[in-house]
Amino acid sequence: MKVVRVQFHPLDKEYYFLPEFSQEQAKLAISDKVVAETVLGDDIGTVIDWEDYQPTEKEEIEVKPLLRPAKEEDLAQLEDINKRVPSYLEKCSLLINQHGLKNMKLIDAAESFDQKRLTFYFSAEGRVDFRDLVKDLAREFRRKIRLQQIGVRDAAKICGDFGPCGLPLCCRAWLADIGNVSPQYIKDQDLGHRGAERLSGPCGRLKCCLRFEEEAYRYNLEKLPKVGEEINTKAGRGKVVAVHPLKQTVNLEIDGAVVEYPYLEGKLCAKKDICK
Repeated sequence: MKVVRVQFHPLDKEYYFLPEFSQEQAKLAISDKVVAETVLGDDIGTVIDWEDYQPTEKEEIEVKPLLRPAKEEDLAQLEDINKRVPSYLEKCSLLINQHGLKNMKLIDAAESFDQKRLTFYFSAEGRVDFRDLVKDLAREFRRKIRLQQIGVRDAAKICGDFGPCGLPLCCRAWLADIGNVSPQYIKDQDLGHRGAERLSGPCGRLKCCLRFEEEAYRYNLEKLPKVGEEINTKAGRGKVVAVHPLKQTVNLEIDGAVVEYPYLEGKLCAKKDICK
């Protein structure tokens, strides 16, 4: 069956909905706005994609019915709702300061389409006891309050910034799936000498761009010998002290001297040789 993947806020996960396949719903395209009934009430979201879904006994996603595509009056109401967000953030920030929650960084806010719920997104190191804050927010806005803690990478995606390359952050500009960046990438790409500051983005975590060339590095590393291995050469037996995946060369220590050799197609070549 055909299902629609919908996201209500860039910091929320995506949900699946089942259209009734009216003439309007059959024409839904990616980035269209739709109104849906959720467990938290009616809300308006964005179509992320269409998917074919065949439920199995082992894995079954929860699929709710889709109410309708957003109409002009729905979009006008959404615009009015978004205009109120800055005032919500300002008041929430004041209450955060009053409660002394210094490690709590407010990132964004969202009001549900039915105007019955307010969600505040924040980042923090460790857990935050915000029970008293929730009570004050509920008393202030007369709505259901939802506080959602997000990671620093997600916070950077919403707040935006510029990288050392001078361009907007990838996570803000185009990178839909941030994913994980492993410290192993630093070792694979031989970047440890650059230091933590040059390898970290404005969010304080390893740069997402370390992922971009990792596949090429791993592919070439599989063809190269490991550091510490010994290889026979015409100049004598050498020990691998470094590998260069992109250049496909290895540094061999032979009788105290370090020489860089090409290592192509699974064999060592002399510098002037052509590997066949």
